[in-house]
Amino acid sequence: MTGSASRAIPPPVLGVGVDLVENARMQSTLARWGESFKKRVFRPAEQAYCDGRPEPWRHYAGRFAIKEAVSKAFGTGISEHIGWLDIEVWRDPATGAPSVQLSAKGGQLAELRGVGRVLVSLSHTRRYAVAQALLLGRQEGETT
Repeated sequence: MTGSASRAIPPPVLGVGVDLVENARMQSTLARWGESFKKRVFRPAEQAYCDGRPEPWRHYAGRFAIKEAVSKAFGTGISEHIGWLDIEVWRDPATGAPSVQLSAKGGQLAELRGVGRVLVSLSHTRRYAVAQALLLGRQEGETT
């Protein structure tokens, strides 16, 4: 490197989580518990998205995996610290990429841990959904 140019310092990685869900298991869970399971685990917008897709259980499995991966990245799992409904999965309408929105409670946990961004990745096969979450620390001037 020459001159006075400096490199930006990347934010620290504060946590990593991964989860794998069998689509068939999600299908049987939905058949057995139906609406009560959906209301306990998924927000209305998530339910509307999944229920509007062919083979909705595959989309529920993906969102379930993301929620688990995020909770694992925080190091708490789904618990009193962050619950199912504290993590909402969104899909970018332009790219289809998943992202998450944290509830007020989830945001407080992120603030306490110094998290600036939550990145997620999702992949599907006919049999499985796998998700990974990465918690990045805040950079100067950034808020949760």
